[in-house]
Amino acid sequence: MEDEAIIRLLFDREEEGVQALDAKYGGLCRQLAYRILGNWQDAEECVNDAYLGAWNATPPERPQVLSAYLCRIVRNQAVKICERRGALKRASAYTVAMEELAPFLAGPDTAETALEARELGLLIEGFLDTLAGEDRVIFLRRYWFADSYREIAGRVGRTEKGVSVRLSRIRKRLKHYLEERGEFAC
Repeated sequence: MEDEAIIRLLFDREEEGVQALDAKYGGLCRQLAYRILGNWQDAEECVNDAYLGAWNATPPERPQVLSAYLCRIVRNQAVKICERRGALKRASAYTVAMEELAPFLAGPDTAETALEARELGLLIEGFLDTLAGEDRVIFLRRYWFADSYREIAGRVGRTEKGVSVRLSRIRKRLKHYLEERGEFAC
């Protein structure tokens, strides 16, 4: 089913819209949730909560890219579940990927760091706009979807070592980009 038809079902408050979401994007959503949570049962609960979130937000929300909209809800929901648990599991793919970006991420949860985190998010969005298509895909697959080097390599047709080197160079460019703007000393 096309995304526009799914959105129309959600706008019309038809439960088939949620079933269509699951049929089209369920696998992607579960995989994303699992990477963050490290547990299939928690991932399933997270995806169900995300469907409820999409149901409640539509209308008035009308997503332009349904898959990205849904993945954002799933990712945010999974991170909230982790925060409720008290901490991310050390073994999760998400934790490993975030450790690579640790020098750029805000510290303890305060009003000041929340503001810095929003500013950092905008700066990273600007940085992503400077990346070539493949570099952007590699960066997002690693740090948004928490894909392993092997999975990214398969997706972009490179070796794991090539992806590792590319990510290292992208992180250096990100550091330089942030330092240039004087907002964050890395």
